Amino acid sequence: MSMAPRPDPHSPALHAADSHDLIRVHGARVNNLKDVSIELPKRRLTVFTGVSGSGKSSLVFSTIAAESQRLINETYSAFLQGFMPTLARPEVDVLDGLTTAIIVDQQRMGADPRSTVGTATDANAMLRILFSRLGTPHIGSPQAFSFNVASISGAGAVRLERAGKTVKERRDFSITGGMCPRCEGRGKVSDIDLSQLYDDSKSLSEGAFTIPGWKSDSFWTVRVYAESGFVDPNKPIRQFTKKEMQDFLYKEPTKVKVEGVNLTYEGLIPKIQKSFLSKDREAMQPHIREFVDRAVTFAVCPECDGTRLTEAARSSKIAGISIADACAMEIRDLAEWVRGLDEPSVAPLLGKLLHTLDSFVEIGLGYLSLERPAGTLSGGEAQRTKMIRHLGSALTDVTYVFDEPTIGLHPHDIQRMNDLLLRLRDKGNTVLVVEHKPEAIAIADHVVDLGPGAGTAGGTICYEGTLEGLRASGTITGRHLDDRAVLKETVRTPKGMLEIRGATRHNLRDVDVDIPLGVLCVVTGVAGSGKSSLIHGSIPAGAGVVSVDQGAIKGSRRSNPATYTGLLDPIRKAFAKANGVKPALFSANSEGACPTCNGAGVIYVDLGMMAGVETPCEECEGKRFQAAVLEYHLGGRDISEVLAMSVTEAQEFFGAGEARTPAAHAILERLADVGLGYLSLGQPLTTLSGGERQRLKLATHMADKGGVYVLDEPTTGLHLADVEHLLGLLDRLVDSGKSVIVIEHHQAVMAHADWIIDLGPGAGHDGGRIVFEGTPADLVAARSTLTGEHLAAYVGT
Repeated sequence: MSMAPRPDPHSPALHAADSHDLIRVHGARVNNLKDVSIELPKRRLTVFTGVSGSGKSSLVFSTIAAESQRLINETYSAFLQGFMPTLARPEVDVLDGLTTAIIVDQQRMGADPRSTVGTATDANAMLRILFSRLGTPHIGSPQAFSFNVASISGAGAVRLERAGKTVKERRDFSITGGMCPRCEGRGKVSDIDLSQLYDDSKSLSEGAFTIPGWKSDSFWTVRVYAESGFVDPNKPIRQFTKKEMQDFLYKEPTKVKVEGVNLTYEGLIPKIQKSFLSKDREAMQPHIREFVDRAVTFAVCPECDGTRLTEAARSSKIAGISIADACAMEIRDLAEWVRGLDEPSVAPLLGKLLHTLDSFVEIGLGYLSLERPAGTLSGGEAQRTKMIRHLGSALTDVTYVFDEPTIGLHPHDIQRMNDLLLRLRDKGNTVLVVEHKPEAIAIADHVVDLGPGAGTAGGTICYEGTLEGLRASGTITGRHLDDRAVLKETVRTPKGMLEIRGATRHNLRDVDVDIPLGVLCVVTGVAGSGKSSLIHGSIPAGAGVVSVDQGAIKGSRRSNPATYTGLLDPIRKAFAKANGVKPALFSANSEGACPTCNGAGVIYVDLGMMAGVETPCEECEGKRFQAAVLEYHLGGRDISEVLAMSVTEAQEFFGAGEARTPAAHAILERLADVGLGYLSLGQPLTTLSGGERQRLKLATHMADKGGVYVLDEPTTGLHLADVEHLLGLLDRLVDSGKSVIVIEHHQAVMAHADWIIDLGPGAGHDGGRIVFEGTPADLVAARSTLTGEHLAAYVGT
C-alpha cells in the first residue's frame, strides 16, 4: 500500500493522537494551482512529478512548507518576528495535519569569502575545539584557530565599586584569534594596478584619472582631490612628493571644504576598494566589470599561503597535522585521520566529528575539503551539504522537503541519495520530494503527478497512488517514465579540434585532451571527477565561447523574463510607434509606473516589529501601470495584457497582424525553443525554478555570435518529456554550424552525443583523469567505466 495504514477508529486500541496520519490540503490556489485538494500520508516518502511549471513547487514549497513555517514563526515574540522574513498565508481553504517543515533546496550557499564547507556544517567548530585541547604547543582557546576572529589587545582604567568607594584600576585584556592579519581571513589578497587608475604623466587638472565615470569636472570625486589642499593639482602625479603620494593614495577619511561645501576626502586606494571591490562583480555594468578585471589582481596571501590562519595557529599540531593541513585534506582522508586518534578525554567530540565527516562521504561529497569556499559549490553540492545537518538530527516527525536532490549526481551516486532519503523516512519523518529522475521516483511510497501541462495548462492533480499505477495512468509522466533514448546509428564528423594541454586546475592530473568541434560533445563522470574544472577552467571564455552555467540570475522582484531577455525594448518601441508617444511610458520602472505602488503591482506595509503585509495595489489592481498608459493599445491589447501573456501566446500575437514585431518575435522563438513557452512575460524572476533560470539564460545567449556553446547540465529541472525537446534544440544548434559541449549526467543526452569524454574513475584525488574518449556506442561496448556500465543498462544492451 502507498498510503499509511489507518486502524479502525472504533477499535478500542486506537489512541486519538494516532488518528492524525495525513496532511490534508483543500482548495489550494497558489500560483497556477486550480483549487487542488489532496491528502498526503505522514511518515512516508511522497514524490511529486509533472512537467516543469505544472505546479509541483507551488503545492509543496509555496503551500505546505510555507504555511508550516508561517505557523512556527507566529509562536515567536513580536520582537523576533520583526527580524524574520515576511510570510503571508498561502491561498488555500484548509491545511490540516502539518508538522514542522525543513526545506532543503537548491539555493546556492552564501558567497561570503569567509564561508567555507567547514563553517557551514559545524565541522570547523569541532576541529577548533579538538586542536585547542590536543594541539601542541598549546596556543589558546578554540578562537585561536578561527580565521574569523582577529587578535586584539588593549589596556585602560576601569571604575569599580569597592567597600562603598569608587576606585580606579588598570586592566589589560587580549584576545588571541586565528585570523591572518595580512588577508583578514580571506586567504587571498588584492593588488591594485595603479597604472590603470591614472596616467602619472598628467596632473589632476589635466584629467589624469582613467577610472570609468571619473570625469575631470566631477564635483564629488575628481575635484575633491584637486581642491583638497593635500596635493598640487597642476603637478604631474609622478612628480608628487612622498607625503603627497601618501595622502593621495592612502589618507584616512578627512573632512575638507570645497567651494564652501563640506566633503570627505579619502585616499584613492580605500575609495576604489569601497566603491568597486565591495560590490558583486556579476552585478556590475560590463564596462565597470572590465575595468575591475583590468585594475585588480587577486593572489594567494603570501603570509598564510592561502590557509587564512596565523602562523601560531598553523604551528600547533596533533600527530604532525595542523588545523590548516586538516582543512586542506579531502574529507574522506580527514575522516580516516580522525578515526586514528585515540584520546579518551575528547572521545564524545571525536565521535560527533567523525559522524559529520562520514556523512559527507555517505552522501557522495567525500572529495570536498573543509576549506572549500561555500560559494563555489554547485546547486546539487550545496543541497547535499545542507542535508549533512539533518542526517544526525535527533528530531523526528518532521516534514523534510527536497527540491530535486539528484541534481548534479551521476547515475552511480543516485542510489546513495535514495538510501539517505529512505533513512530520513525510517526515522519517522515525512519526506516530500519534487523529482524528475525515474530512479528517484522508483523509491516512492506515494506518487503525486501534477499537470497535465505547464502554466495555465497545469495546476491539477492528474494521478495519485503507487508507481505501478502511475505507469498505467496514461499521464505525460506515466507515458514517459520508461522512455529510453537509443544510440545514434551514425555520428557527426568533427570539423576541427579544441586542444587542451597540461590541465591541472583543482584535481586535474596534467590532462591532455582534444575536444571535437562541429559536433555534440558530452563531458561526463561522477560528481567531483573534474568535469567543470576541465571545461570551465581550460576553455578560454572569450570571443566565440558562450558559457551557460548554473550561476544565479541577478534580478529583483521587478525583473521578469521580458526585462531579462531584452524583449521589453522592442515591445515598448512598438507600443510607442503605434500610439505616437514615448517608449518610457510603457515601462513599469519608469514614467508609466503606477504612482501608488511605484510600478511594483503590490504595496508593502511594514508593521514595525510585526510581520509586514503585501497587498495588491488598489489603484492599478496589480497591473503596475498608470490608468492613462492602459488607454494605449497595440493589436487590441494594452501593455499589462501583453505582459500577462504566456510566451506561446505572445509568439502568435507578435508574429502577424497589426502587432507584428520581428525583433520581439525572434526573442520569443528562442524562449519557446528552450521549453519556456508556458512562462508569462511579466512573471517575477524570483519565482522561477533553477532549471527555468538556466534555460532563460540559454535563450538569451542563443542570440550571441559565439561558435562554441558550453552548457552545464541543461537537463536540470527538466521533465522526461522535455528532455527529448532539449535534444532537438541541441541538434539544431549543431546543425546550424555551432560546436556544443555539454557537461551532463543524464543518460539520454549521453546516448544522443556524437562524442563522449568520460572523467574519473572516481571523485577528488581519485579522479582528474580521462578514462574514456570516443562514441557512445564504443563506451557501451567497452563498459570499462562506471558511466559505460550505467549507459549500457540504460539503453538495454
